[in-house]
Amino acid sequence: MTSLILILISALFFNGIIGRVKSISAGRKGPGIMQPVKDVVRLLRKGTVYSDVTGPVFKAAPAVYFASVLVACLCVPFGPNAGLISFQYDFVFFAYALALGKFFCIIGALDTGSSFEGMGASREATYSMLAEPAFFLIMGSLALMTGHSSFQDIFANLHPVGPMSWALALIAAFIFLFLAMIENSRMPVDDPKTHLELTMIHEVMVLDNSGIDLGLIFVTGYLKFAMYAALIANLLIGSIPVGFGIPVFFAVQAVCAVIIGLNESFTARFRMNHNPQFIFTLACIALLAVFGVMLMFGQLI
Repeated sequence: MTSLILILISALFFNGIIGRVKSISAGRKGPGIMQPVKDVVRLLRKGTVYSDVTGPVFKAAPAVYFASVLVACLCVPFGPNAGLISFQYDFVFFAYALALGKFFCIIGALDTGSSFEGMGASREATYSMLAEPAFFLIMGSLALMTGHSSFQDIFANLHPVGPMSWALALIAAFIFLFLAMIENSRMPVDDPKTHLELTMIHEVMVLDNSGIDLGLIFVTGYLKFAMYAALIANLLIGSIPVGFGIPVFFAVQAVCAVIIGLNESFTARFRMNHNPQFIFTLACIALLAVFGVMLMFGQLI
């Protein structure tokens, strides 16, 4: 329960920090940290408009998308304290809970009958498919290193003390951070501010959403950022007391938001045909981490 509360609190500020970093980097005043929350509140007060060609799938997709990410957040532990959902190989459940929400988001876009939204859905499905191996490979390497198979046991028994363990923790943090950017269609894979349909990915999928539905989609994106940053925080928290773990948790959330903001300020967006190569590179890096752990334990000859 502790991790869920901390993730919810972090989600309130995560996108706001990203926006402030981008504004400062561009030398302008920009919106306040709470502006994303105000935008969501404004959307939740509005009515929802549905096209005549959409069906029940489109109407249900935002709620399922939000619920799936919320369920995934319940799997995230806080150091030695397990999440509300915890069992052996719960990281598999975590991944496919997210996949369920992504699936409904994709078929909801297809339900609009728009060729542009269908194009965005195709890209989203491709990039999610390419990103999935990286997550399982890095979690497999952590499980192999600790000898455990649940989120709570893996993070509670992960003690980065030697060079190899620190290297693995840094690789895992790098992969989790970029997975968060890929899952939320951010730079360098996608630019959330673009409005040219031919180059959009996630934004073009939600062109027909409005009001409460669009607000739920925004909230889900904020939760996903905070959720992946919580996984990175768990790499450092380990088994330290809760009193020290909470400041570390929020510090990691802030650092991740600042890194994402700086990345979006100073990194150019990839050309569309380079995105699969970039995403597949994450899986290759995770595979190297698996080989490194196997070599460390003498299982690779």
